[in-house]
Amino acid sequence: MAEHTSSSITIEAAPADVMGVIADFARYPEWTGEVKEAEVLATDAQGRAEQVRLLLDAGAIKDDHTLAYTWTGDNEVSWTLVKSQMLRALDGSYSLSPVGGGDRTEVTYRLTVDVKIPMLGMIKRKAEKVIIDRALAGLKKRVESNPSQPKG
Repeated sequence: MAEHTSSSITIEAAPADVMGVIADFARYPEWTGEVKEAEVLATDAQGRAEQVRLLLDAGAIKDDHTLAYTWTGDNEVSWTLVKSQMLRALDGSYSLSPVGGGDRTEVTYRLTVDVKIPMLGMIKRKAEKVIIDRALAGLKKRVESNPSQPKG
């Protein structure tokens, strides 16, 4: 199994507010930077995305791919690659843990990327780290600056 890269950040909002932003795929182009388009292809019985097509431009990695999402309770979502032009694997997850009585959230993002073209492991890990750091920073900014999100 390929190695994964992970990082965590604390967001000044309740886990439900953070997950609300994570689950709102249509708005990803507004805050992620790398995602230029997002289209939910299928939803589960609770209305959560099961398959999402993403048009990604992350510098070294540009791709049009589809991910399958698995929701575990209210505080975790993971995904695996269904199809891609450039990637062999794209597996990741967001895990949310309440902090300080539940008005803050520690978000851990894990990611494994495997590209079809040869790429040194060191370069691949750096690309994963850049994607994770940008995603967490974007998520924090989006949740904390979103006026529609109630403050704990």
